[in-house]
Amino acid sequence: MQQETSAGGTWQALSKETARAVEKAGGVVVAVHARRRIPSSGVHWRPGIVATANHTIERDEQIAITLPNGQRTTASLAGRDPGTDLAILKLEGADLPAPEIGDAAALEAGHWVLVTGRTREGGPRAAMALVGVAGPAWRTPRGGLVDQTLRLDRNLHPNLSGGPAVDAEGRVLGIQTAGLARFAGVVIPASTVERVTQELEKKGHIGRAYMGAGLQTVRLPQTVRESLKLANETGIIVVGVEPGGPAEKAGIALGDVIVALDGKPTEDIDDVQSFLVSERIGKQAKATVLRAGRLAEAAITVGERPAAG
Repeated sequence: MQQETSAGGTWQALSKETARAVEKAGGVVVAVHARRRIPSSGVHWRPGIVATANHTIERDEQIAITLPNGQRTTASLAGRDPGTDLAILKLEGADLPAPEIGDAAALEAGHWVLVTGRTREGGPRAAMALVGVAGPAWRTPRGGLVDQTLRLDRNLHPNLSGGPAVDAEGRVLGIQTAGLARFAGVVIPASTVERVTQELEKKGHIGRAYMGAGLQTVRLPQTVRESLKLANETGIIVVGVEPGGPAEKAGIALGDVIVALDGKPTEDIDDVQSFLVSERIGKQAKATVLRAGRLAEAAITVGERPAAG
């Protein structure tokens, strides 16, 4: 009997702590009405700016926000980034606090997180999920750079997309979305949300760095590697060059094999993608290429990929 009572007390204490964490985070959580039927959730990230999941924003106008006090107001789309599935909304006349940010980098597989949101009526919604996978930075299928891999063990209710994942203290670890993986929710860490939000506020979109070249991985012959003292086992062969693009302007030609960018070996396409972050747009990069059995260098001014359409 004593053991049952002790277990019950522990469970009750845990329930109170999780409810307290949801309540604390709730001051920055809003409902976002920008699609049919089910609203999504969002986080008041900084004064006048709500961050949410881009895939839940199905219209650019007539967006409504339900505030934590239940009042409804309007918002305008300030920018979106399909690459990281983040969008920001501009909110006028709402006096909401900013979130207290937790340490997402400390999360490991097996840790629990709370995911919070708001219902259509403005009431709180919460779910508990296990961190199924925790790992390094990754590129989404649409090319967005996410600073940390945080995949949950299951999908959550669609209403929770765009809402914060919080720790036991109610601190925001990131934004949860169902838009980046088919079978499990993903937490976009707060560092990524902050970086993307800053650029969206400035430009309304995220610039995608590119070189204007079609690339494939190719194995380097051992004799070539030994004669040129290359550490790479593979390189990146140029199979297409965009007319007038950065690569062509730098003198890159079909058949060139890129073995390094700014001195860092490039052995697969991921190495090139990791190099081409938005911060490099407009800056010069030194490409080391294998051409006709010899090494050459080309200075590529990294461009910004033109918008589709």
